[in-house]
Parts: sequence; C-alpha cells; structure tokens
Amino acid sequence: MTGNFFYFLTFLTLFAAIGVVVSKNPVYSVLFMILTFFALTGHYILLNAQFLAAVNFIVYMGAIMVLFLFVIMFLNMREDTEQHKPVLSKIAAAIAGGILFVVMIAALKDVNTQMMQPAVFDSQIGMVENLGKVLFRDYLLPFELASVLFLAAMAGAVMLGKREPGEQNRF
Repeated sequence: MTGNFFYFLTFLTLFAAIGVVVSKNPVYSVLFMILTFFALTGHYILLNAQFLAAVNFIVYMGAIMVLFLFVIMFLNMREDTEQHKPVLSKIAAAIAGGILFVVMIAALKDVNTQMMQPAVFDSQIGMVENLGKVLFRDYLLPFELASVLFLAAMAGAVMLGKREPGEQNRF
C-alpha cells in the first residue's frame, strides 16, 4: 500500500512540476506549484518527517503561494502586453538547463540506492519531539541569537515604516 501511494505521489509531483514550467498562464503555474507542494508534503509524511510536512503545508502552500498568486494577479500580466523574448535568450535558457541536468546527473551518479534495513532503522528520526530536543540542547545559542536577530529586524522595520508627525508620503 505504501509503495503504491509513493508511486502515485511521485507521478503527481512530476506531473505538477512539469505543469509549472510548461503552463503559459502564470496563475495556472502557481496552482500547479501548490499541487507540487501538496505532493511533496505527502512524501514527507511517508518519510516520517511530520515537522517538515507541517511546515511545507503551512508556510509554502499557505503563505508563500498566496503571496505569489496575489503578486501575479496584482501585476495583471497578459499575453498581449508581454514582450517578445529573443531567440538568443531561449538558446541561453536551453544551455543553462542542459548544464543543470549534467550537474544533477554528476551529483547523483554515486548515490547509494540500497534498501532500508529494518533492524537498524530508527523510526523516531523525523519526529518533532526529537527535533526539539536537538534544537534546544545542541543548538540553543544559535537558536536564541536568531530570535534576537529577528526581533531586531522587526523593530527596525517598524522604525523605518513609522512616519514622523507632519511628514507626508513620498510616493
């Protein structure tokens, strides 16, 4: 059952990823990307990585895709107003894609594809509880420094966005 579900999710991921690239309408491309992220969330669940699945679902499928869709609809992109792309840029894109394909093949040629051995498999590897233990035991200082950095960034954004009394909008 798990094997069939894996193959279904793999087919769905590849189909949606190709739809992202091939789709001429940017809104359809974003919808295909949401479908791709949904299928990847299923893969994370199959890998017993519940935290990654939840983050992928909430952050990427929820917030970032809504932002992408909002920006695309806000820009009101139409095919008749889009500039024609020269042949040289299409050739450059094809060459860059080919180079990326060669690099991916070179990186994956030495991958070990052995089957999982149930005797040595740790089923608790992707659990949120273990991630929290490692995060707060081994990486407590970097975690706290990152939180202070985010706090300073939020305070800076509020200070930059705040208008002084009598100041007019410059835009």
